[in-house]
Amino acid sequence: MNYAYTVMPSPAGEMYLVASEKGVAGVLWNIKNPEQLRFKGARQDPSNPFLLQLMDELKEYFAGKRTQFDVPIDMQGTEFQKKVWRGLLSIPYGKTTSYKELAEKIGRPSASRAVGMANGRNPISILVPCHRVIGANGTLTGYAGGLKSKDFLLTLEKALFRH
Repeated sequence: MNYAYTVMPSPAGEMYLVASEKGVAGVLWNIKNPEQLRFKGARQDPSNPFLLQLMDELKEYFAGKRTQFDVPIDMQGTEFQKKVWRGLLSIPYGKTTSYKELAEKIGRPSASRAVGMANGRNPISILVPCHRVIGANGTLTGYAGGLKSKDFLLTLEKALFRH
């Protein structure tokens, strides 16, 4: 499969955006150079139509003008991971859930840890909102972009959700 990528600065930190021929395959944090991308052979192409649409939609999201994304996504993972990621898509903007609640929502109530592992492997952050999953006690838990970025995203969404 062919992949294109570009780098986008954001208020929450620098992100590598990756697209396949089908849609967005990655919104990744803490990448120091393209060789670290899990999408082997990705070539830099900021003119890719999916990436252009994604950049526009992310700019709107960070400006508080977008609560849902329209750009096609291309989830690439195991069937269980994709089930968890589809569950993430059902978490409303401005809301949070726990790993246990997410496990129950996808019909696997005893799989909280496995859900947490799949959540941590989500390559399409923000669009597939893994940042909306927090600890059962309400604390922030791990995030690929770092807890500071997770806190920023949740604060952004909660502030805008109230209006």
